[in-house]
Formats: sequence, structure tokens, C-alpha cells
Amino acid sequence: MEISFSSEENHFREECRQWLEANVPSERRPHDAADAIDFDKAWQRRLFDAGWAGINWPTEYGGRGLSIVQQVIWLEEYAKAHAPWIGANFVGNNHGGPTLILNASDEQKAYHLPRILKGEAIWCQGFSEPGAGSDLAGIKTMGRVEDDEIVVNGSKIWTSFAHVADWQELVLRTEEGSQRQRGLSWAICDMHAPGITIRPIRKISGQTEFAQVFYDDVRIPIANVVGGLGNGWKIAMSTLSFERGTGFIAEQVKHGQRIEELIELARANGMIKDDRIAGSLAQMRAEVAAVRAMTYRNISEVVRLGQPGPEASVIRLFSAELGQRLERMGVLLRGGDILDFRYESGDEAVGDYLRGFAATIAGGSAQIQRDIIGERLLGLPKSR
Repeated sequence: MEISFSSEENHFREECRQWLEANVPSERRPHDAADAIDFDKAWQRRLFDAGWAGINWPTEYGGRGLSIVQQVIWLEEYAKAHAPWIGANFVGNNHGGPTLILNASDEQKAYHLPRILKGEAIWCQGFSEPGAGSDLAGIKTMGRVEDDEIVVNGSKIWTSFAHVADWQELVLRTEEGSQRQRGLSWAICDMHAPGITIRPIRKISGQTEFAQVFYDDVRIPIANVVGGLGNGWKIAMSTLSFERGTGFIAEQVKHGQRIEELIELARANGMIKDDRIAGSLAQMRAEVAAVRAMTYRNISEVVRLGQPGPEASVIRLFSAELGQRLERMGVLLRGGDILDFRYESGDEAVGDYLRGFAATIAGGSAQIQRDIIGERLLGLPKSR
């Protein structure tokens, strides 16, 4: 695969740079999800009004209908410009919306996609449960079918932005007595429906972005099921492929920025003279280039097949572990003083280091990613 761009794509990249240079907010995004919600919605609306939301989404739903390559270019330039994290819009933009585009009915797409792009509707993800975290096939949240509704009982946990969300991509068991991947459905759940209780969870970083969600006879119209009853496993796998593939391009660009910052820091404090530190920095710089090449290869597969494949797990695992190594190096180069800071101090390095602990858990743990790689790419026997 040749990593190169056409003249049209390079022109598009320059357009991205110019707009971002003129429009990236000077104020910082608030750290806590509840405090940042107005900021997130306003920034998303600004992107939409200027034509920079949904680069590769269909035009009939508010997108620009451009290529996935141009979407990647936008994400790269967005990260390079130090534009604010899209925060509460992450789930809807990066995997909820793409899942709907690929699998939803025309009515579902027409209603939800424009609202996601305009920042009018915040989405959260209802996958993990207290007894089924990375093992998605072990979920027990039950949906009993009654006429044209599903009556839901159970609980989800680690639900990002649940306490500020309007809608949820909810995977639940709709076939009584079903086991593992069978009998699951992927439904659009109204987070304001009667019977939903949300308990926010404070992270080690001090932020409150996660929550546990309880469902007590919550009624969801069957019309909100995506892809039909019993097809939830297939739909959920497409959701996770987006989350593990194109959803973390900005993260990888930041890895590139971070390694260069660390190299400069090591030069400034003289630690670059230590052969072990210099060697580690060189290794991580090479790994940043490698994960970028893997991402481009994965994007070529998206162009060919329409969605990321299991190769996305290689990228997700490699990028997550690389990010943790980068932040550990940052602590080492600062002499460990980073641990004396409070997150509320505004020191971004503190937040990056603490958030890094979740990198090999979110979107499927490192162990799950290795299982996928072994089984689906290497043809190894299932681990369980």
C-alpha cells in the first residue's frame, strides 16, 4: 500500500487547516461532562454550520458525502490544530452514527443522523454490564417483547455521558433463554424514558463521564430496534469496529505530537544523554509511524469493504498500549513530580497520564483485543 494523497485531497487538507486556524476556540473545554455539555453542543453546531461535521456522512442527513480518506484528513488536521475534544458528541459521531448509516432503516436515519451532526442530540453507549464488561456476549439485561414494545430490565455500567445523553445505543437480550451471541438486539433507547435511573461514576482523574444505568420496566418501541430483533450481535460488532478503527485517529495524531514533545523535554533536561531513555524515545517514535501506517491500511479496507474489519483490533491495542508508554515516559522525564499535582490544577499532563489507565480497557480490554486478533486474524482456537 502506498501512503500518498491526490492533489484534490491535499487541497482539501489545506482547506481544513485554514478553517481550523481561524475557528478553533481559544477557551479550554471544561473537564467535567456536565460542565462541558453546553460547550460540546455549541462547538458541534459550529462545525455543522460551517460544513465540517459528518465529512463522509450522506448529504441527505446533513453530511458532506465526501470520502473516508477525506474524513481521515479532517481528523488528522483537527488533532494537529489542537481543536477541542468533541466530548459528549463522541459516541454519536464516531460509532453510533456510522452504525446507523450502515444498518438502520431510512426512518431511523432521517430522524437521528441530522440531530447528531447538529449537536442537538447526545448519545451514550449501553454495552458493558457489572457482570459482563469486555465479555459482551455475557450480557443479561433483558428485553421482554410485548406487542409493539420491548420492556427492559437490567443494568449497564461504564456508560460514557449517560447523565447528559438523550439517546443510547443499547444491546440487550430479547430472546428468553438465549445464550452468548444469540438472541441479542441493538436498540435506540430514549434516555429520558420512565424507569431509567442514572448513577454517575467519578473517575481516577476526578472527572465524571461514566455512569451506571438501571432499567426498571423501561419501554422501547420495537420500531427503535436496528437491524431487526435477534441481530444485535452483528450490529454491535459493526459498532465496535468503528470504535476501534477510525474512532481513534485523533488519538494517534496526538501520540505523534506527544513523542516530539517528550524528545524536546529530554533534550532540555539533559536526560536524552541516557542511552536507555534515548533508545526508548526512538522506539516510540518508530511505533507512532507504524500505527499511522496500520491506520492507513485499515482505511483502505474500509474503502473496499464499507466498514473496518478485525484488523481494527490490532490498531486499537497497539495505539492504547503505546499511549500508556508515552505517558509513563512523561512521568519519568518530569522526575515523577506529575503525581504531586491535582487534576483540577489544569495541568493537562496529569489528566493524560490518569486517563491512560483506561486506554487498555475502553472499547474492549487488551485481553479481548488479543482474543480477536488470535481467532479472527491468526486462525487460533478460541480461548474459551
